[in-house]
Amino acid sequence: MKIKIKRFDLEKNPHQKTEEFKVTHNETILDSLIEIKTQQDNTLTYRCGCRTGVCGSCAIKVNGVEKLACKTQLNENDLIEAINNSKVLRDLVVDLSHEEKFLKNSKTYLKKQSNEKVTSKDVKLIDVQSNCILCQNCFSSCPVYEVNKEFLGPYALTRALRYVNDKKEANTLDIINSIQDNGVWDCTLCGNCTLVCPQFIDPKTDIMNLRMKSVQAGFEDKSFAQFNQGFDSGFDSGFDTGFNPSGGFNPNGF
Repeated sequence: MKIKIKRFDLEKNPHQKTEEFKVTHNETILDSLIEIKTQQDNTLTYRCGCRTGVCGSCAIKVNGVEKLACKTQLNENDLIEAINNSKVLRDLVVDLSHEEKFLKNSKTYLKKQSNEKVTSKDVKLIDVQSNCILCQNCFSSCPVYEVNKEFLGPYALTRALRYVNDKKEANTLDIINSIQDNGVWDCTLCGNCTLVCPQFIDPKTDIMNLRMKSVQAGFEDKSFAQFNQGFDSGFDSGFDTGFNPSGGFNPNGF
């Protein structure tokens, strides 16, 4: 079976090149990558850890779609490349320094522990979001980063909801406040992140829930507020639609 890999070496060549290999260990794409490295070309570079879909380190793109190499079966002539929105360091390995920055900026960690009693029902409320393995598939599929590199993004916002819903966290308003700029209102709700999550998490719905909680906490979409201001000033400038709220229709309004 043939596999094509986009390769890159930051230190030797500034351009990507596609190489083709023949493999026999093709139960998963990670099996094929290991075969190539151990038997054909030991310079091939990729990340992997648990090999069971838990650590999230082997995220790649297969024919343009984000996958985990250890959970994806190889098909003839599959094209393998590094994930998007990150600086490629070598072959399939990308710079992940953004991960810590976004998690810190969104304050997605336990800051002030409450004395609330946590029930099994409370645990279920955060169970899905707690399954995030930070594989970066959602980060790679998100189109917002093309115009805003500071966007907190799907995984950071999903984790934000996890701690907002966590009864052990006593200061959830601090998290809500931290996700207003470059956060919940910057998402286009395209749903790409939901489609590529190997853990079946739905970041799009999580972001919509965070928007609702933001409004309940007194926040609003600043860009929408600015749009309203502009729209109102034009509407009040004398334009008459012809609608008479007391009844009837005023044709002179047109």
